[in-house]
Amino acid sequence: MIDIRSFDSLGKFRIDWLNAKHHFSFGEYHDPSRMGWGALRVWNDDEIQPQTGFPPHPHADMEIITYVRNGAITHEDSLGNKGRTVAGDVQVMSAGSGIRHAEYNKEDELTRIFQIWILPDQRGGQPRWDAMEFPKGENAGKLVVLASGDPDRDGGLMIRADAKVLGATLKAGQSVSYTPEAGRHQYLATTAGVVEVNGATMNARDGAAIRDVETLTITALEDAELVLTDTR
Repeated sequence: MIDIRSFDSLGKFRIDWLNAKHHFSFGEYHDPSRMGWGALRVWNDDEIQPQTGFPPHPHADMEIITYVRNGAITHEDSLGNKGRTVAGDVQVMSAGSGIRHAEYNKEDELTRIFQIWILPDQRGGQPRWDAMEFPKGENAGKLVVLASGDPDRDGGLMIRADAKVLGATLKAGQSVSYTPEAGRHQYLATTAGVVEVNGATMNARDGAAIRDVETLTITALEDAELVLTDTR
């Protein structure tokens, strides 16, 4: 099963500093058929204007992965963590028993991010934040693990969930394949470019809910960048 969800069909939210598209129900956008996909609960496609951002606010019991597509995001939280994550890199916040954080675009250019929320395997726990650089060459032409519930095995940043978040950049004509375990849920979104997913076409910033596929083959019809999640 591969359910392509066009960018135009996504939920919409816009104010002066934020232009957001929601792959799943979020905030004022509610679609009973799009409440999540397995343990994946939120996938937001956010554009944040320069010198603005999300002011301090709380979270608990959620694994929040931020993939920066353009520009940079600056994180601050109630644990005293501060960090700037640039395009192509990733940050992870395990909200655990509770944390307050802010995410600002302190740049002079538009910042674009994917904000991905995955339900943890267990509630509570010590909140934490981490970030990692992923040099552009590392994910060229292959899927690279950005975050995982087992980073010692898979690489990437640690999340407290039986899940993986992977990324790839493909030149036109290149393909990557992924073989999921039976019964799991995959969700794919492209940041740029047009790809074929087992023969189905995805345009830039489309999403695809995937399940019960023995092998997932993604072929770039033009230069493309993509992010894939695999959850229980």
